Amino acid sequence: QVQLVESGGGLVQAGGSLRLSCAASGSILSINRMSWYRQAPGKQRELVAGIISTGITDYADAVKGRFTISRDNAKNTVYLQMNSLKLEDTAVYYCAAKIFHMGRFRDYWGQGTQVTVSS
Repeated sequence: QVQLVESGGGLVQAGGSLRLSCAASGSILSINRMSWYRQAPGKQRELVAGIISTGITDYADAVKGRFTISRDNAKNTVYLQMNSLKLEDTAVYYCAAKIFHMGRFRDYWGQGTQVTVSS
């Protein structure tokens, strides 16, 4: 069984920073892409940032220059450093990963962590 567990969410003032972590555990042979998504109340879930095993990254326009995604392949962990946070960054943040398990790559999701930015 494979699990993704996020941590690091919380309440922060606008302009502040938070660092999210997501660790994958279980019977894992390989992890391809790892991503962060977010879902604000009343809105669809959206991609925030992604990183593949070679380190190539991509970002949503709304977070470019403020957020940085990184990963530690030895620890099967992905991070999201969020700086200069804005009120509109408030959302539940989800980790996602494409993991080779039981013979093929499968998509897995974490349970989500709340990020609240206050004025």
